[in-house]
Amino acid sequence: MIAEIGAFALTLALALSLAQAALSAFGRARRSTVLAGAGQGAAVGVFLALLVAFAALMHAFVTSDFSVANVAANSHTEKPLLYRVAGTWGSHEGSMLLWCLALTGCGAAVAAFGRDLPAGLKALTVAVQGALGVVFLAYTVFASNPFARLVEPPVEGRSLNPLLQDPALALHPPALYLGYVGMSVVFSFAVAALIEGRVDAAWARWVRPWALAAWSALTVGITLGAFWAYYELGWGGWWFWDPVENASFMPWLIAAALLHSAIVTEKRGALSGWTVFLALAAFTFSMLGAFLVRSGVLTSVHAFAVDPTRGVLLLMILGVTAGAGFALFAWRAPTLKRGGLFAPVSRESALVLNNILLAAATATVLLGTLYPLMREAATGEAISVGPPFFNLTFTPLMAALAILLPAGPLLAWKRADLPGVAQRLWWAALIALACGLAAYALISPRKAFSAAGVAMGAWLILGALVELGERTRAFRASAGESWRRLVGLPRGAWGMTLAHLGLGVFVLGACFETGWKLEAAETLPVGGRLLLGEYSLVLDDIRGVEGPNYEAERGQLRAFKGERQICAPTPERRFYPAGGQTTSEVAICTLGIDHLYVVLGERREAAGQPVWLVRAYWNPWALLIFVGPGIMALGGVVSLSDRRLRLAAGRKREAIA
Repeated sequence: MIAEIGAFALTLALALSLAQAALSAFGRARRSTVLAGAGQGAAVGVFLALLVAFAALMHAFVTSDFSVANVAANSHTEKPLLYRVAGTWGSHEGSMLLWCLALTGCGAAVAAFGRDLPAGLKALTVAVQGALGVVFLAYTVFASNPFARLVEPPVEGRSLNPLLQDPALALHPPALYLGYVGMSVVFSFAVAALIEGRVDAAWARWVRPWALAAWSALTVGITLGAFWAYYELGWGGWWFWDPVENASFMPWLIAAALLHSAIVTEKRGALSGWTVFLALAAFTFSMLGAFLVRSGVLTSVHAFAVDPTRGVLLLMILGVTAGAGFALFAWRAPTLKRGGLFAPVSRESALVLNNILLAAATATVLLGTLYPLMREAATGEAISVGPPFFNLTFTPLMAALAILLPAGPLLAWKRADLPGVAQRLWWAALIALACGLAAYALISPRKAFSAAGVAMGAWLILGALVELGERTRAFRASAGESWRRLVGLPRGAWGMTLAHLGLGVFVLGACFETGWKLEAAETLPVGGRLLLGEYSLVLDDIRGVEGPNYEAERGQLRAFKGERQICAPTPERRFYPAGGQTTSEVAICTLGIDHLYVVLGERREAAGQPVWLVRAYWNPWALLIFVGPGIMALGGVVSLSDRRLRLAAGRKREAIA
């Protein structure tokens, strides 16, 4: 009965989305505040209906209602409660319901909290958001209904992929979808502004908080996904340029470009057309990610394997939605107001160069992701594009961006003094260069590119600190005056500093870990020893353990540095009877900011005795890889708390005109 309530609520949400789009559009066309208000009420109603539907599906998973096809295919009575809850969004159907919930939640937020928006722009934004809701809800209701019943329910379900039964993967999709679907509001604002013919500084100020919130959520979601891949898949790495990883990375890059472009539009009224283009592109890349993950064209541990028919429908949604947005842009772009002029050396120019590099980097990721698919479709030949391609194309672009980044905030608007900026950054450049040279000279083996990456990370961190010092006049004013300026800094300034600093921390960790990691593998009997650089591991015992829904072999090891024991890792090899799948559970010893990473492999026979394959990695500075994005996301949250960045703060509401 509860599943039927969920199905009814889902259908009701589709009807209310139609009402939201129609009422809001007619309200704007007829300049009727009553109709527009009704559309906004419908937007809130859609979200409430989907909350009911989502709660009903979650109830079906928690209670193991195997008469629901989605539950039977993705759950099992022996699964822990957390993973039964996570199973709600662990399938294609459930993930689309979560997507729709986030989409309509964003629309409801604009309707309920956008009181200070110009009424005409708000009505059109709610209408476009409603139209997006209609498209995705219709797809969910008619092509991917999560409440479909089975005529003959099984006694037991097939369970969720064991690799997805992990706390990080339980949180990863909701964070990622908040980022993906948060871009829908930016898209709706862009379409509404193009219809209104109003793309100005005020519009950029209304868009920035949404773009910042979506970018922050994407940062968290991508980091959780990378962390899951790092400790769950057991291959010792955290990023492999998998197409599904790329699908989430491309919107993040475009959103970063949008944030910087919107600053120019807000402060100087320039780049308005480009900012609108990026706003449309950000959600387009989000929809592209939805297509790639759910169309069946990709094979990945975190892609939804579904039939091609639904993939074609998603491709049609992508084509119609993005096509309509960009067609409107092509029609209205020539009428957009052009901003003021600025010199080649200015903050505007630095932000333009920033956008060029981010757009080019996104293009390389897009090419590397789609080219194998197009090649296979055209010739039937399957090829892969992996890290070597991205190292040669993406990395140089981001290195150029990293070199530019610290100088940007120190440049003045309109016309800047480049020698003056260089004078303020010379000591940061000197220390960063010294860090790179020290890494090259002191760490064996010598690796020039990795040492250059260390210098780049140090440059970003020190550049962020220099910018903070300039704002507080550190070492140039009295200590009391500097402290007063420090505590009085706007939260937006703190957020920018944290974001740039976090990027530097990430670059530092990624370059050091990639350049100087060590790996060793050997089949060991009980009592055997594995050597890994200056570390060694001894396999003391293998024990059988029973989990809530799995059986496992657990290795008992001791790790030594020289003669001193530093930790006792306990990796596992798990078997899940419900799905007949075997997985590895990695053991990670955190040694400061380094990781000693141990994987227990399959059991074998050698010389008449059992041996186990043990792989170990020493990943230096690996912790910084995940701490850096965390600092970046924190910077986004801090910026969002700045009153100046709240949606249309302090602006009077206008009547529809």
